[in-house]
Amino acid sequence: MAREVGLDLVEVAPTSEPPVCRIMDYGKWQYEQKRKQREAHKSSLRHTATLKEIRLRPETDKHDLEIKVKHAREFLEKGHKVQFTMFFRGRQMLHKDKGFEGLTAIAESLEDLAKVERPGKMTGRRMTILLVPK
Repeated sequence: MAREVGLDLVEVAPTSEPPVCRIMDYGKWQYEQKRKQREAHKSSLRHTATLKEIRLRPETDKHDLEIKVKHAREFLEKGHKVQFTMFFRGRQMLHKDKGFEGLTAIAESLEDLAKVERPGKMTGRRMTILLVPK
């Protein structure tokens, strides 16, 4: 069963002298143009890096910290930025150095995959560090 090809006379350059025309399957050409446009749109959506935040406390257990670092590693492998935020409550504010040490230890453990874009910085009751993929 043969498919009937509908060829059309399409004006390619109407402003030129004389006007240029081409014989082509116009429906097929339109379909291919839409497909190319859709593929270009898909590829542009994949490369957007989003910011993922991981929240911690100064007394976060070692095992819980390892799980959070594992999640951060997955985010970085996908190309996302990761922000670690350490919250301090009450008397924990006296031990800011402990929080800073924890954040630098996290940055060192992810050193093979990420670099520090914004080092540990205290704002109010929270300390943040921003890591971006290499």
